[in-house]
Amino acid sequence: MEASANARYDVVTYSPRLESVPTARRRIAWLAGEWGHPEVAGDAALVTSELVTNALLHGCLRDRLFRVEAALSESVLRIAVTDPKGERRPVPRSAEREDQFGRGLVIVHALAARWDVEALTVGKTVWAELELKGCA
Repeated sequence: MEASANARYDVVTYSPRLESVPTARRRIAWLAGEWGHPEVAGDAALVTSELVTNALLHGCLRDRLFRVEAALSESVLRIAVTDPKGERRPVPRSAEREDQFGRGLVIVHALAARWDVEALTVGKTVWAELELKGCA
């Protein structure tokens, strides 16, 4: 993602609690609107919800915080979730119709123009970029 004069950035650190999912989701949706792109707020909220849920289920350690970042360039809104556990690289998997879990990264893949995982010295960052309307 390239920096521009219109670039915006936000970062919040959360405790590994279920209440963090709706809090992060609402914040990212609000930021999308506040930054002038309400058309991506719904998709941004859903992507955030899936990435944060995955971090809580698979990437958080007891009492270790995780971070949610939002960055806006002229053409994309990038959402990144960093957690302290980097042993396994998350991959999309297929879920059966009856399964309650297992669709998160499939949803992220469907909504995002790009997404990936970056290994860190401690932990990992999973990020997704949503293209802004009129910028594709």
